[in-house]
Amino acid sequence: MVNTGLLSGSKSVKITFQLPYFTHWGQSLLVCGSVSVLGSWNVKKGVLLTPIHQGAELIWSGSITVPKGFQCQYQYYVVDDNRNVLRSEMGKRRELALPEGIQSGQEIEFRDLWQTGSDGIPFRSAFRDVIFRQSWDPSKEAAAIEANNSKFELEAESIVILFRINCPSIEKDTSICVIGSHEKLGKWKPENGLKLRYCGKSMWQAECLMKRSDFPIRYRYCKYGGAGNVSIENGLNREVSISSSRSEAKYICLSDSMMRETPWRGAGVAIPMFSVRSECDLGVGEFLDLKLLVDWAVASGFHLVQLLPINDTSVHRMWWDSYPYSSLSVFALHPLYLRVQALSKNIPKEIKEEIEKAKQQLDLKDVDYEATMAAKLSIAKKIFDLEKDVILNSSSFKEFFAENEGWLKPYAAFCFLRDFFETSDRTQWGCFAHYSEDKLEKLVSKESLHYEIICFQYYIQYHLHLQLSEAAEYARKRRVVLKGDLPIGVDRNSVDTWVYPNLFRMNTSTGAPPDYFDKNGQNWGFPTYNWEEMSKDNYGWWRARLTQMAKYFTAYRIDHILGFFRIWELPDHAATGLVGKFRPSIPLSQEELEREGIWDFNRLSRPYIRQGLLQQKFGAAWAFVATTFLNEYEKNCYENIVLIQDPEDPRKFYPRFNLEDTSSFKDLDDKSKNVLKRLYYDYYFHRQENLWRENALKTLPVLLNSSDMLACGEDLGLIPSCVHPVMQELGLVGLRIQRMPNEPGLEFGIPSQYSYMTVCAPSCHDCSTLRAWWEEDEDRRLRYFKNVVESDELPPDRCTPEVAHFVIRQHVEAPSMLAIFPLQDLLALKEEYTTRPATEETINDPTNPKHYWRYRVHATLESLNKDTELKTIIKDLVRWGGRSFPPDETEVSSSSASGSNSDKERLASAMEKISLPSK
Repeated sequence: MVNTGLLSGSKSVKITFQLPYFTHWGQSLLVCGSVSVLGSWNVKKGVLLTPIHQGAELIWSGSITVPKGFQCQYQYYVVDDNRNVLRSEMGKRRELALPEGIQSGQEIEFRDLWQTGSDGIPFRSAFRDVIFRQSWDPSKEAAAIEANNSKFELEAESIVILFRINCPSIEKDTSICVIGSHEKLGKWKPENGLKLRYCGKSMWQAECLMKRSDFPIRYRYCKYGGAGNVSIENGLNREVSISSSRSEAKYICLSDSMMRETPWRGAGVAIPMFSVRSECDLGVGEFLDLKLLVDWAVASGFHLVQLLPINDTSVHRMWWDSYPYSSLSVFALHPLYLRVQALSKNIPKEIKEEIEKAKQQLDLKDVDYEATMAAKLSIAKKIFDLEKDVILNSSSFKEFFAENEGWLKPYAAFCFLRDFFETSDRTQWGCFAHYSEDKLEKLVSKESLHYEIICFQYYIQYHLHLQLSEAAEYARKRRVVLKGDLPIGVDRNSVDTWVYPNLFRMNTSTGAPPDYFDKNGQNWGFPTYNWEEMSKDNYGWWRARLTQMAKYFTAYRIDHILGFFRIWELPDHAATGLVGKFRPSIPLSQEELEREGIWDFNRLSRPYIRQGLLQQKFGAAWAFVATTFLNEYEKNCYENIVLIQDPEDPRKFYPRFNLEDTSSFKDLDDKSKNVLKRLYYDYYFHRQENLWRENALKTLPVLLNSSDMLACGEDLGLIPSCVHPVMQELGLVGLRIQRMPNEPGLEFGIPSQYSYMTVCAPSCHDCSTLRAWWEEDEDRRLRYFKNVVESDELPPDRCTPEVAHFVIRQHVEAPSMLAIFPLQDLLALKEEYTTRPATEETINDPTNPKHYWRYRVHATLESLNKDTELKTIIKDLVRWGGRSFPPDETEVSSSSASGSNSDKERLASAMEKISLPSK
């Protein structure tokens, strides 16, 4: 039923919304907006649309009546019969403004196209503010084009068509035109086409007066350069037609979405901040080193630099804190990355000598986390003591403090309490164990004896902010996207769990079930989230995190995006990731199990270890193991489980992951085995899909709408079938690692078959580098050479530059939006950088929960920037792959680049698949 609004009579205008969209049975389309006639964003009060078949399309339409001068925002929704939202458009809300020339009593049709998540990607800050960053203002030409548009005199058979198109990427002195079958559209000649004017926010539009007899009209959009360069959009001709039986519209507004161009593709480099090495750093990469890294990226043809998390992790005040995903605060930056030399322009001579001495002592093969932190904080404190009054009273600091005090004061108080009590375990803090605003204000009060200690934390965060902001702005100006990392969890003893304990399930732990990385699963130690509580303020904590990240980054990686569908939840005492369950999930009820003939719940849900198994595993020591570590609950049976009983509801059960591998399962009768196997596969692969999809669609859109950053999801591991459709719907870019293919039955992914909405990479921080992977398994190397290289020759036992070139070339040529390469893999392109043992270049070992994250690149950024040969090799690969690269004013053409003939011949031969050297 169409809502005709509250107005009628000669002073009103009729607006008709039209949208082509195929729905399923029981679904309808609805338009809702910012004004009362469209429901004031209450979908229940929005305007339901009516479907009409037009040719092969299903067109939904509905009308309202509004006064002249009407403006609003609106969006479309798919709803069920009770107007519950099943799906909503992604991207920015649509803007509606009536044309100035429209008269009372006339009708205007808004012909829209459904907005998907991917439609909004070109308007994310990574593209808008960086990659497509314009040094010219297209709006300056708008006035001239406006003057050329005639003021229309509408006759009985006249219709004004408003052409509107989004085009975020356009070169200087280039126009957007409409060309088409009608003479007013140039009869397909770009030089005679209808020129559009720029209206801001990448929108171009123009009006054209047509007669009813002119329809249907076929058309396309094109770019027309001053030098006669023409670029016509891809795809079939567009068409606008009218229904002779009903339409009385005098205006038709065509919202044609995006200009259809060849999708943008680019490349980037990934390296943890701590792994960077420069001539200025103190034992670890620093934020200001990013400027050198950006210079190298531009010269190598890269549009992106990707980092691991950079938040403070100083929970234990020891090397355990090297783990970058265990945040002390999701807002505070890590003091590890501070450049102490940049704290002041007036550093005394003795402190400069101390800095120089520390530089020499900390210039090690790997990061010495504890020594580096101690040296930096000690030096920073001495400079703080000299300049604290000037800095803390400066307008710049006051502005920073006012903008960030909501998280900065609790962070500083937490750091003080951690150091005072010599632990981050707040249960040891006496009356401060439980956070309150009153206690906080006392802790950070200017009258307190420790106020200077509090201010030192402010001072460190202020300078970290300045230094990272400087590097981020430098990257933007050089058209390089800085990509951050959003960890899935926070440390159990963190500022966030202290201030917001209600947002976390503190008696649980986050991890991952057994997968490629670890056959025993992973236990990360983070408490899981209380999503129900988070939803009460529309996920304000998450929105604040994204807002903070967006100050520095224009893209980000969502760590373990599967956690927003469901999380692998473990008891807080679990040692591995084996005995977990998905949250949320639909459990096996006791009634369901009983209907299937499963009755002995104690037998299935308690550890079941027979004496024979202990003797087999531990030999003569079996008795010691049994009496020391296990409980004998009946003769020769010890407490290995098949079902996990819900600790909050004893009548609910969860099948243990890989339950068929347990000795308890193997001792069951065949009927029970078959029942449990069927229920196991139902639990893990069928019954949860709708629940997990709905869960992700509650949380992920909030994240995506919290900032303009480009969002990429790390979707590795056990992937439910609902994940990729949701990511596609929301416009989330996925991740593809060749050695971890998503496709069943494949050992190695096929980069040429990756979808556009992906980041492709040969390796990542959670696995071995390309060199190490190649050299660690001879049989796998043979299979790769035969199946991927398509060669029957023996592969080299080392990852030679030719091997690295072949693998990297596969990825730059892939259809993926982004090809991002760990710096270690890029260094493998040149022999001189492969002298370090490959295993030493691995960043993380996921099987070791206490891994020391300390890898440092053995070459300085200064030396890499001087290596024209390596930069040319990489940039040529980017060019050959047809990928975009940023302009480089200092670029040396590849034809004049230095390099031996043998190097060039070797690279040329590497382009042939079967030419790789044998052992």
